[in-house]
Amino acid sequence: MAGLGASPHDVVINGAVDVFNQCVPTTSTTNCLALTNFWRSLSNLTINVMASPSLSSCQGGAEFWATSQAAPVRRVDVNGTMSLDDYCTTPSYSSGGEIADSVFSGGKVVSGSQQQFFVRNSNIDSWSNGVWNQVFSGDVGAPPQSFGQPGAQPYTTLASSPVTQEEPLLYTDSSGGYQVFVPSLQHNSAGASWANGPTAGTSIPIGHFFIAHPSDSASVINAALSRGQNLLLTPGIYSLDQTLDVKHANTVVLGLGFPTLVPANGLESMQVADVGGVKLSGVIFDAGTQNSRVLLKVGTKASVGRAGTPDLVQDVFFRIGGATPGRATTSLVVNSSYTILDDVWSWRADHGNGVGWTQNVSHTGLVVNGNHVTAYGLFVEHSEKSQVIWNGQGGTVIFFQNEMPYEVPSQSAWMENPTTDGYPAFRVASKVTSFQGYGMGSYCYFNQGLAIFATNAFQAPDKPGVQFHDLLTVFLNKATTGGIDHVINGAGGSATNANPDVGVDVVSYP
Repeated sequence: MAGLGASPHDVVINGAVDVFNQCVPTTSTTNCLALTNFWRSLSNLTINVMASPSLSSCQGGAEFWATSQAAPVRRVDVNGTMSLDDYCTTPSYSSGGEIADSVFSGGKVVSGSQQQFFVRNSNIDSWSNGVWNQVFSGDVGAPPQSFGQPGAQPYTTLASSPVTQEEPLLYTDSSGGYQVFVPSLQHNSAGASWANGPTAGTSIPIGHFFIAHPSDSASVINAALSRGQNLLLTPGIYSLDQTLDVKHANTVVLGLGFPTLVPANGLESMQVADVGGVKLSGVIFDAGTQNSRVLLKVGTKASVGRAGTPDLVQDVFFRIGGATPGRATTSLVVNSSYTILDDVWSWRADHGNGVGWTQNVSHTGLVVNGNHVTAYGLFVEHSEKSQVIWNGQGGTVIFFQNEMPYEVPSQSAWMENPTTDGYPAFRVASKVTSFQGYGMGSYCYFNQGLAIFATNAFQAPDKPGVQFHDLLTVFLNKATTGGIDHVINGAGGSATNANPDVGVDVVSYP
Protein backbone atom coordinates (compact mmCIF):
# COMPACT_ATOMS: atom_id res chain seq x y z
CA MET A 1 0.00 0.00 0.00
CA ALA A 2 1.50 3.31 -1.11
CA GLY A 3 0.20 6.84 -0.86
CA LEU A 4 0.30 9.03 -3.97
CA GLY A 5 0.90 12.36 -2.26
CA ALA A 6 3.97 14.52 -2.55
CA SER A 7 4.05 14.43 1.26
CA PRO A 8 3.17 11.53 3.60
CA HIS A 9 0.52 13.86 5.04
CA ASP A 10 -1.36 14.04 1.73
CA VAL A 11 -2.82 10.54 2.18
CA VAL A 12 -4.35 9.92 5.61
CA ILE A 13 -5.83 6.70 6.98
CA ASN A 14 -7.93 6.96 10.12
CA GLY A 15 -7.74 3.40 11.41
CA ALA A 16 -4.91 1.00 10.55
CA VAL A 17 -3.30 -1.04 7.81
CA ASP A 18 -2.86 -4.34 9.60
CA VAL A 19 -0.85 -7.49 9.01
CA PHE A 20 -1.89 -10.17 11.53
CA ASN A 21 -0.61 -13.65 12.33
CA GLN A 22 -1.47 -16.64 10.20
CA CYS A 23 -3.11 -19.22 12.47
CA VAL A 24 -2.62 -22.90 11.65
CA PRO A 25 -4.39 -25.62 13.71
CA THR A 26 -2.24 -28.48 14.97
CA THR A 27 -3.16 -31.68 16.79
CA SER A 28 -3.06 -30.04 20.22
CA THR A 29 -3.36 -26.30 19.69
CA THR A 30 -3.39 -23.50 17.13
CA ASN A 31 -0.10 -21.87 16.19
CA CYS A 32 -0.51 -18.22 15.24
CA LEU A 33 2.68 -16.91 13.66
CA ALA A 34 3.99 -14.16 11.40
CA LEU A 35 7.03 -16.13 10.23
CA THR A 36 5.88 -16.38 6.61
CA ASN A 37 4.29 -12.94 6.22
CA PHE A 38 6.46 -11.83 3.30
CA TRP A 39 6.18 -9.67 0.16
CA ARG A 40 4.25 -6.59 1.29
CA SER A 41 5.04 -2.94 1.93
CA LEU A 42 3.68 0.28 3.42
CA SER A 43 4.82 3.70 2.26
CA ASN A 44 4.19 7.42 1.89
CA LEU A 45 1.11 7.97 4.05
CA THR A 46 -0.14 8.92 7.51
CA ILE A 47 -1.96 6.55 9.84
CA ASN A 48 -4.01 7.97 12.70
CA VAL A 49 -4.44 4.76 14.69
CA MET A 50 -8.08 4.18 15.60
CA ALA A 51 -9.95 1.10 16.72
CA SER A 52 -12.23 -0.63 14.23
CA PRO A 53 -15.57 -2.09 15.33
CA SER A 54 -14.85 -5.11 13.12
CA LEU A 55 -11.80 -6.09 15.20
CA SER A 56 -11.39 -7.38 18.72
CA SER A 57 -10.51 -4.90 21.41
CA CYS A 58 -6.98 -6.29 21.36
CA GLN A 59 -6.47 -6.07 17.58
CA GLY A 60 -8.00 -2.62 17.43
CA GLY A 61 -5.45 -1.23 19.85
CA ALA A 62 -2.55 -0.63 17.48
CA GLU A 63 -1.27 -0.51 13.95
CA PHE A 64 -0.14 -4.14 13.55
CA TRP A 65 2.70 -4.91 11.14
CA ALA A 66 3.46 -8.54 12.02
CA THR A 67 5.84 -9.51 9.23
CA SER A 68 9.09 -11.36 8.66
CA GLN A 69 11.28 -10.24 5.75
CA ALA A 70 10.51 -8.46 2.48
CA ALA A 71 7.98 -6.15 4.15
CA PRO A 72 9.46 -2.64 4.35
CA VAL A 73 7.84 0.38 6.00
CA ARG A 74 9.03 3.65 4.44
CA ARG A 75 8.07 7.31 4.68
CA VAL A 76 5.13 6.66 7.02
CA ASP A 77 3.79 8.87 9.83
CA VAL A 78 2.12 6.74 12.54
CA ASN A 79 0.16 8.58 15.22
CA GLY A 80 -0.41 5.95 17.90
CA THR A 81 1.06 2.60 18.83
CA MET A 82 2.64 0.38 16.18
CA SER A 83 3.26 -3.28 16.97
CA LEU A 84 5.68 -5.40 14.95
CA ASP A 85 4.15 -8.62 16.27
CA ASP A 86 0.52 -9.69 16.60
CA TYR A 87 0.40 -10.24 20.35
CA CYS A 88 -3.35 -10.90 20.27
CA THR A 89 -2.84 -14.55 19.23
CA THR A 90 -0.02 -16.84 20.30
CA PRO A 91 2.82 -17.66 20.12
CA SER A 92 3.02 -14.70 17.70
CA TYR A 93 6.62 -15.14 16.52
CA SER A 94 7.89 -12.68 13.92
CA SER A 95 11.34 -12.45 12.43
CA GLY A 96 12.86 -9.45 10.76
CA GLY A 97 12.19 -6.30 8.80
CA GLU A 98 13.13 -2.70 8.10
CA ILE A 99 11.62 0.69 8.81
CA ALA A 100 13.13 3.75 7.14
CA ASP A 101 12.42 7.47 6.76
CA SER A 102 9.38 7.33 9.07
CA VAL A 103 7.95 9.18 12.06
CA PHE A 104 6.23 7.62 15.10
CA SER A 105 4.44 9.91 17.53
CA GLY A 106 1.72 9.71 20.15
CA GLY A 107 2.58 6.12 21.05
CA LYS A 108 5.36 3.59 21.00
CA VAL A 109 6.77 1.01 18.64
CA VAL A 110 6.43 -2.45 20.16
CA SER A 111 9.05 -4.79 18.74
CA GLY A 112 7.57 -7.70 20.70
CA SER A 113 8.71 -11.07 19.39
CA GLN A 114 10.77 -9.69 16.48
CA GLN A 115 13.95 -11.72 16.68
CA GLN A 116 15.85 -9.02 14.80
CA PHE A 117 14.88 -5.68 13.28
CA PHE A 118 16.47 -2.68 11.58
CA VAL A 119 15.37 0.97 11.76
CA ARG A 120 17.04 3.73 9.75
CA ASN A 121 16.66 7.51 9.62
CA SER A 122 13.39 7.70 11.51
CA ASN A 123 11.92 9.63 14.45
CA ILE A 124 10.85 7.46 17.38
CA ASP A 125 8.95 8.51 20.49
CA SER A 126 9.43 5.20 22.29
CA TRP A 127 10.71 1.71 21.44
CA SER A 128 10.19 -1.42 23.51
CA ASN A 129 11.40 -5.00 23.49
CA GLY A 130 14.18 -6.80 21.72
CA VAL A 131 15.05 -10.47 21.30
CA TRP A 132 18.49 -11.03 19.75
CA ASN A 133 19.42 -8.13 17.47
CA GLN A 134 17.87 -4.68 17.07
CA VAL A 135 19.85 -2.08 15.10
CA PHE A 136 19.19 1.66 14.83
CA SER A 137 21.04 3.90 12.38
CA GLY A 138 20.45 7.65 12.30
CA ASP A 139 17.23 7.52 14.33
CA VAL A 140 16.09 10.44 16.45
CA GLY A 141 14.86 9.06 19.78
CA ALA A 142 16.46 5.63 19.34
CA PRO A 143 17.23 3.69 22.52
CA PRO A 144 20.86 3.95 23.65
CA GLN A 145 23.54 1.44 22.78
CA SER A 146 23.23 -1.60 25.06
CA PHE A 147 24.22 -4.70 23.06
CA GLY A 148 26.08 -7.25 25.17
CA GLN A 149 25.45 -5.52 28.48
CA PRO A 150 24.21 -7.91 31.21
CA GLY A 151 20.42 -7.87 31.44
CA ALA A 152 20.08 -5.18 28.75
CA GLN A 153 18.28 -5.19 25.44
CA PRO A 154 20.30 -6.18 22.33
CA TYR A 155 20.38 -2.66 20.87
CA THR A 156 23.06 -1.44 18.46
CA THR A 157 22.68 2.30 17.97
CA LEU A 158 24.52 4.55 15.51
CA ALA A 159 23.88 8.29 15.85
CA SER A 160 23.86 8.86 12.09
CA SER A 161 23.82 6.95 8.82
CA PRO A 162 27.02 7.47 6.82
CA VAL A 163 25.51 7.77 3.32
CA THR A 164 21.86 7.34 2.33
CA GLN A 165 19.43 8.06 -0.45
CA GLU A 166 15.76 7.43 0.12
CA GLU A 167 13.73 5.36 -2.30
CA PRO A 168 12.10 7.00 -5.36
CA LEU A 169 8.33 7.29 -5.15
CA LEU A 170 5.39 7.75 -7.50
CA TYR A 171 3.11 10.70 -6.71
CA THR A 172 0.50 12.97 -8.28
CA ASP A 173 1.25 16.66 -8.69
CA SER A 174 -1.13 19.60 -8.19
CA SER A 175 -2.57 19.19 -11.69
CA GLY A 176 -3.20 15.46 -11.26
CA GLY A 177 -0.24 14.33 -13.34
CA TYR A 178 2.06 11.50 -12.29
CA GLN A 179 5.66 12.20 -11.33
CA VAL A 180 8.43 10.14 -9.78
CA PHE A 181 10.29 11.91 -7.00
CA VAL A 182 13.97 11.05 -6.52
CA PRO A 183 15.34 12.13 -3.11
CA SER A 184 18.83 13.59 -2.85
CA LEU A 185 21.91 11.87 -1.50
CA GLN A 186 22.58 12.51 2.20
CA HIS A 187 25.71 12.13 4.32
CA ASN A 188 25.89 11.57 8.08
CA SER A 189 22.13 12.03 8.36
CA ALA A 190 19.66 11.43 11.19
CA GLY A 191 15.87 11.51 11.31
CA ALA A 192 13.24 11.29 8.59
CA SER A 193 14.08 13.31 5.48
CA TRP A 194 10.69 15.07 5.60
CA ALA A 195 10.36 15.59 9.38
CA ASN A 196 11.37 19.27 9.23
CA GLY A 197 10.22 20.16 5.73
CA PRO A 198 9.98 18.68 2.25
CA THR A 199 12.57 16.11 1.27
CA ALA A 200 15.29 17.50 -0.97
CA GLY A 201 15.28 16.00 -4.44
CA THR A 202 14.03 16.21 -7.99
CA SER A 203 10.93 15.07 -9.85
CA ILE A 204 10.77 13.20 -13.14
CA PRO A 205 7.57 13.43 -15.24
CA ILE A 206 5.93 10.10 -15.94
CA GLY A 207 6.43 10.72 -19.66
CA HIS A 208 10.11 9.97 -19.15
CA PHE A 209 9.23 6.43 -18.08
CA PHE A 210 8.37 3.33 -20.03
CA ILE A 211 5.45 1.77 -18.17
CA ALA A 212 5.94 -1.97 -18.51
CA HIS A 213 3.42 -4.78 -18.11
CA PRO A 214 4.06 -8.53 -17.83
CA SER A 215 2.88 -8.96 -21.41
CA ASP A 216 5.77 -6.79 -22.67
CA SER A 217 8.70 -8.77 -23.99
CA ALA A 218 12.22 -8.27 -22.71
CA SER A 219 13.22 -6.89 -26.13
CA VAL A 220 10.53 -4.19 -25.88
CA ILE A 221 11.68 -3.23 -22.39
CA ASN A 222 15.33 -3.20 -23.50
CA ALA A 223 14.49 -0.96 -26.43
CA ALA A 224 13.01 1.58 -24.01
CA LEU A 225 16.06 1.38 -21.75
CA SER A 226 18.35 1.83 -24.74
CA ARG A 227 16.45 5.01 -25.64
CA GLY A 228 17.31 6.37 -22.23
CA GLN A 229 13.86 5.97 -20.71
CA ASN A 230 13.35 5.17 -17.08
CA LEU A 231 11.36 2.04 -16.27
CA LEU A 232 8.23 1.58 -14.18
CA LEU A 233 7.32 -2.09 -13.73
CA THR A 234 3.65 -2.70 -12.96
CA PRO A 235 2.68 -5.77 -10.90
CA GLY A 236 2.95 -9.28 -12.28
CA ILE A 237 5.40 -11.96 -13.39
CA TYR A 238 7.81 -11.04 -16.20
CA SER A 239 9.25 -13.99 -18.14
CA LEU A 240 12.57 -12.85 -19.60
CA ASP A 241 14.17 -14.36 -22.66
CA GLN A 242 16.79 -11.58 -22.66
CA THR A 243 18.78 -9.92 -19.90
CA LEU A 244 17.40 -6.48 -19.08
CA ASP A 245 20.28 -4.05 -19.73
CA VAL A 246 20.34 -0.74 -17.86
CA LYS A 247 22.84 1.28 -19.89
CA HIS A 248 22.25 4.93 -19.02
CA ALA A 249 23.39 6.88 -15.98
CA ASN A 250 20.77 7.88 -13.39
CA THR A 251 18.13 5.50 -14.76
CA VAL A 252 15.27 4.86 -12.33
CA VAL A 253 13.82 1.33 -12.31
CA LEU A 254 10.81 1.39 -10.00
CA GLY A 255 8.59 -1.59 -9.25
CA LEU A 256 4.99 -1.30 -8.09
CA GLY A 257 3.48 -4.21 -6.18
CA PHE A 258 6.72 -6.21 -6.26
CA PRO A 259 6.85 -7.24 -9.94
CA THR A 260 8.75 -10.49 -10.32
CA LEU A 261 11.46 -11.11 -12.93
CA VAL A 262 12.04 -14.74 -13.95
CA PRO A 263 14.85 -15.56 -16.41
CA ALA A 264 14.72 -18.30 -19.03
CA ASN A 265 17.63 -20.48 -20.17
CA GLY A 266 19.97 -19.56 -17.31
CA LEU A 267 20.15 -15.87 -18.15
CA GLU A 268 20.99 -13.01 -15.84
CA SER A 269 17.72 -11.19 -15.22
CA MET A 270 19.26 -7.71 -15.13
CA GLN A 271 22.63 -6.08 -15.62
CA VAL A 272 23.52 -2.49 -14.73
CA ALA A 273 26.32 -0.94 -16.77
CA ASP A 274 29.22 1.08 -15.33
CA VAL A 275 27.37 4.37 -15.61
CA GLY A 276 26.51 5.52 -12.08
CA GLY A 277 23.40 6.80 -10.36
CA VAL A 278 21.10 3.90 -11.30
CA LYS A 279 18.23 3.43 -8.84
CA LEU A 280 16.52 0.04 -8.62
CA SER A 281 13.72 -0.56 -6.12
CA GLY A 282 10.68 -2.68 -5.36
CA VAL A 283 11.46 -5.77 -7.46
CA ILE A 284 11.61 -9.52 -6.81
CA PHE A 285 14.17 -11.60 -8.72
CA ASP A 286 13.01 -15.22 -8.97
CA ALA A 287 15.38 -17.91 -10.18
CA GLY A 288 14.38 -19.92 -13.22
CA THR A 289 14.46 -23.70 -13.55
CA GLN A 290 17.76 -23.60 -15.48
CA ASN A 291 20.67 -22.39 -13.38
CA SER A 292 21.62 -18.72 -13.70
CA ARG A 293 25.15 -17.74 -12.77
CA VAL A 294 23.83 -14.42 -11.42
CA LEU A 295 20.35 -12.92 -11.17
CA LEU A 296 21.30 -9.23 -10.79
CA LYS A 297 24.68 -7.71 -11.58
CA VAL A 298 25.37 -4.10 -10.61
CA GLY A 299 28.33 -2.87 -12.62
CA THR A 300 30.86 -4.90 -14.56
CA LYS A 301 34.17 -3.59 -13.19
CA ALA A 302 35.01 -3.45 -9.51
CA SER A 303 37.14 -0.30 -9.86
CA VAL A 304 34.33 1.80 -11.37
CA GLY A 305 31.98 3.87 -9.21
CA ARG A 306 31.09 7.45 -8.30
CA ALA A 307 30.75 8.66 -4.72
CA GLY A 308 28.48 11.53 -5.79
CA THR A 309 26.16 9.36 -7.88
CA PRO A 310 26.11 5.89 -6.34
CA ASP A 311 23.99 3.07 -7.65
CA LEU A 312 21.08 2.33 -5.32
CA VAL A 313 19.40 -1.06 -4.67
CA GLN A 314 16.40 -0.82 -2.31
CA ASP A 315 13.64 -3.23 -1.34
CA VAL A 316 14.99 -5.74 -3.83
CA PHE A 317 14.43 -9.38 -2.99
CA PHE A 318 15.74 -12.64 -4.42
CA ARG A 319 13.99 -15.99 -4.26
CA ILE A 320 15.59 -19.33 -5.12
CA GLY A 321 12.74 -21.85 -5.04
CA GLY A 322 9.68 -21.52 -2.86
CA ALA A 323 7.26 -20.14 -5.42
CA THR A 324 8.53 -22.36 -8.25
CA PRO A 325 11.65 -24.54 -8.59
CA GLY A 326 14.70 -22.37 -9.26
CA ARG A 327 18.49 -22.41 -9.35
CA ALA A 328 21.06 -19.60 -9.29
CA THR A 329 24.72 -19.77 -8.30
CA THR A 330 24.71 -16.20 -6.90
CA SER A 331 21.73 -13.92 -6.45
CA LEU A 332 23.41 -10.49 -6.47
CA VAL A 333 26.87 -9.37 -7.56
CA VAL A 334 27.87 -5.78 -6.81
CA ASN A 335 30.85 -4.62 -8.85
CA SER A 336 30.18 -0.87 -8.80
CA SER A 337 32.02 0.99 -6.07
CA TYR A 338 30.01 3.25 -3.72
CA THR A 339 26.81 1.27 -4.31
CA ILE A 340 24.19 1.56 -1.54
CA LEU A 341 22.19 -1.55 -0.63
CA ASP A 342 19.11 -0.80 1.48
CA ASP A 343 16.79 -3.66 2.51
CA VAL A 344 17.93 -6.61 0.43
CA TRP A 345 16.72 -10.14 1.18
CA SER A 346 18.31 -13.03 -0.70
CA TRP A 347 16.33 -16.15 0.20
CA ARG A 348 17.09 -19.68 -0.85
CA ALA A 349 13.72 -21.08 0.16
CA ASP A 350 13.45 -23.39 3.15
CA HIS A 351 9.79 -24.21 2.39
CA GLY A 352 7.39 -24.10 -0.55
CA ASN A 353 7.71 -25.52 -4.06
CA GLY A 354 10.87 -27.00 -5.50
CA VAL A 355 12.77 -27.04 -2.20
CA GLY A 356 15.61 -29.46 -1.43
CA TRP A 357 19.39 -29.65 -1.23
CA THR A 358 19.71 -30.68 -4.87
CA GLN A 359 16.60 -28.88 -6.14
CA ASN A 360 16.82 -25.16 -5.37
CA VAL A 361 20.59 -24.95 -5.57
CA SER A 362 22.33 -21.67 -4.73
CA HIS A 363 25.88 -21.19 -3.48
CA THR A 364 25.90 -17.53 -2.37
CA GLY A 365 23.38 -14.75 -1.89
CA LEU A 366 25.66 -11.72 -2.30
CA VAL A 367 29.15 -11.07 -3.65
CA VAL A 368 30.55 -7.54 -3.26
CA ASN A 369 33.56 -6.71 -5.42
CA GLY A 370 33.18 -2.92 -5.44
CA ASN A 371 34.90 -0.62 -2.98
CA HIS A 372 33.15 1.63 -0.44
CA VAL A 373 29.87 -0.27 -0.73
CA THR A 374 27.40 0.43 2.09
CA ALA A 375 24.69 -2.07 3.04
CA TYR A 376 21.78 -1.35 5.38
CA GLY A 377 19.30 -4.05 6.38
CA LEU A 378 20.99 -7.01 4.71
CA PHE A 379 19.18 -10.35 5.00
CA VAL A 380 20.73 -13.43 3.36
CA GLU A 381 19.43 -16.91 4.14
CA HIS A 382 20.03 -20.60 3.46
CA SER A 383 22.61 -20.42 0.66
CA GLU A 384 24.56 -23.66 0.46
CA LYS A 385 28.04 -22.15 0.83
CA SER A 386 29.05 -18.75 2.22
CA GLN A 387 25.98 -16.52 2.25
CA VAL A 388 27.98 -13.30 1.67
CA ILE A 389 31.46 -12.88 0.20
CA TRP A 390 32.86 -9.36 0.62
CA ASN A 391 35.87 -8.64 -1.59
CA GLY A 392 35.77 -4.84 -1.74
CA GLN A 393 37.73 -2.33 0.33
CA GLY A 394 36.13 0.22 2.65
CA GLY A 395 32.80 -1.60 2.97
CA THR A 396 30.21 -0.95 5.67
CA VAL A 397 27.37 -3.23 6.78
CA ILE A 398 24.81 -1.92 9.25
CA PHE A 399 22.59 -4.87 10.25
CA PHE A 400 22.96 -8.36 8.85
CA GLN A 401 20.63 -11.29 9.45
CA ASN A 402 21.36 -14.83 8.34
CA GLU A 403 20.19 -18.38 8.70
CA MET A 404 22.49 -21.15 7.51
CA PRO A 405 20.99 -23.85 5.26
CA TYR A 406 18.58 -26.15 7.07
CA GLU A 407 18.72 -29.39 5.11
CA VAL A 408 22.46 -30.13 4.94
CA PRO A 409 22.55 -33.86 4.05
CA SER A 410 25.82 -34.69 5.81
CA GLN A 411 28.85 -32.99 7.32
CA SER A 412 31.04 -34.29 4.51
CA ALA A 413 28.76 -32.55 1.98
CA TRP A 414 29.22 -29.23 3.78
CA MET A 415 32.92 -28.58 4.32
CA GLU A 416 34.82 -25.46 3.31
CA ASN A 417 38.02 -27.51 3.36
CA PRO A 418 39.13 -30.78 4.98
CA THR A 419 39.69 -29.12 8.37
CA THR A 420 36.85 -26.56 8.43
CA ASP A 421 33.27 -27.63 9.07
CA GLY A 422 30.62 -25.84 7.06
CA TYR A 423 31.03 -22.37 5.60
CA PRO A 424 31.14 -18.99 7.32
CA ALA A 425 27.91 -17.12 6.70
CA PHE A 426 29.78 -13.86 6.11
CA ARG A 427 33.27 -13.93 4.67
CA VAL A 428 35.51 -10.89 4.27
CA ALA A 429 38.26 -11.74 1.79
CA SER A 430 41.83 -12.04 3.02
CA LYS A 431 43.00 -9.14 0.83
CA VAL A 432 40.61 -6.65 2.45
CA THR A 433 42.26 -4.10 4.78
CA SER A 434 39.25 -1.93 5.68
CA PHE A 435 35.70 -2.97 6.64
CA GLN A 436 33.15 -2.05 9.32
CA GLY A 437 30.25 -4.25 10.42
CA TYR A 438 27.56 -3.41 12.98
CA GLY A 439 24.80 -5.57 14.45
CA MET A 440 25.35 -8.81 12.55
CA GLY A 441 23.76 -12.16 13.41
CA SER A 442 23.91 -15.71 12.07
CA TYR A 443 21.60 -18.54 13.16
CA CYS A 444 21.55 -22.28 12.59
CA TYR A 445 18.89 -24.99 12.51
CA PHE A 446 19.88 -28.28 10.88
CA ASN A 447 16.70 -30.28 10.36
CA GLN A 448 17.90 -33.66 9.05
CA GLY A 449 18.53 -35.18 12.46
CA LEU A 450 22.30 -35.01 11.97
CA ALA A 451 25.03 -33.32 14.01
CA ILE A 452 26.03 -30.65 11.48
CA PHE A 453 28.53 -27.98 12.53
CA ALA A 454 29.95 -24.74 11.17
CA THR A 455 33.36 -23.80 12.54
CA ASN A 456 32.73 -20.03 12.32
CA ALA A 457 29.76 -17.83 11.49
CA PHE A 458 32.01 -14.94 10.42
CA GLN A 459 35.45 -15.08 8.86
CA ALA A 460 37.70 -12.08 8.21
CA PRO A 461 41.36 -11.16 8.02
CA ASP A 462 42.94 -10.09 11.32
CA LYS A 463 43.85 -6.55 10.28
CA PRO A 464 43.39 -3.33 12.29
CA GLY A 465 41.08 -1.79 9.70
CA VAL A 466 38.71 -4.77 9.55
CA GLN A 467 36.37 -4.30 12.50
CA PHE A 468 33.12 -5.83 13.72
CA HIS A 469 30.76 -4.50 16.36
CA ASP A 470 27.95 -6.47 18.04
CA LEU A 471 28.09 -9.92 16.48
CA LEU A 472 26.00 -12.89 17.56
CA THR A 473 25.09 -16.48 16.77
CA VAL A 474 21.96 -18.41 17.78
CA PHE A 475 21.08 -22.12 17.79
CA LEU A 476 17.40 -22.15 16.88
CA ASN A 477 15.90 -25.48 17.94
CA LYS A 478 16.83 -27.54 21.00
CA ALA A 479 15.28 -30.65 19.45
CA THR A 480 18.11 -30.81 16.90
CA THR A 481 21.88 -31.21 17.17
CA GLY A 482 24.98 -29.64 15.68
CA GLY A 483 25.66 -25.93 15.88
CA ILE A 484 28.16 -23.11 15.32
CA ASP A 485 31.50 -23.56 17.10
CA HIS A 486 32.62 -19.91 17.14
CA VAL A 487 31.24 -16.50 16.30
CA ILE A 488 34.25 -15.17 14.35
CA ASN A 489 37.75 -16.45 13.60
CA GLY A 490 37.75 -18.87 16.52
CA ALA A 491 36.51 -16.20 18.95
CA GLY A 492 33.22 -16.33 20.83
CA GLY A 493 31.42 -19.26 22.39
CA SER A 494 29.48 -22.03 20.70
CA ALA A 495 25.78 -22.05 19.81
CA THR A 496 24.37 -25.57 20.24
CA ASN A 497 21.41 -27.31 21.83
CA ALA A 498 23.10 -26.67 25.17
CA ASN A 499 22.12 -23.00 24.82
CA PRO A 500 19.20 -22.86 22.35
CA ASP A 501 17.46 -19.59 21.43
CA VAL A 502 20.11 -17.54 23.24
CA GLY A 503 22.40 -15.08 21.51
CA VAL A 504 26.11 -15.85 21.79
CA ASP A 505 27.62 -12.37 21.63
CA VAL A 506 30.90 -10.82 20.60
CA VAL A 507 30.72 -7.09 21.31
CA SER A 508 33.79 -6.13 19.28
CA TYR A 509 36.37 -7.84 17.08
CA PRO A 510 39.28 -7.68 17.04
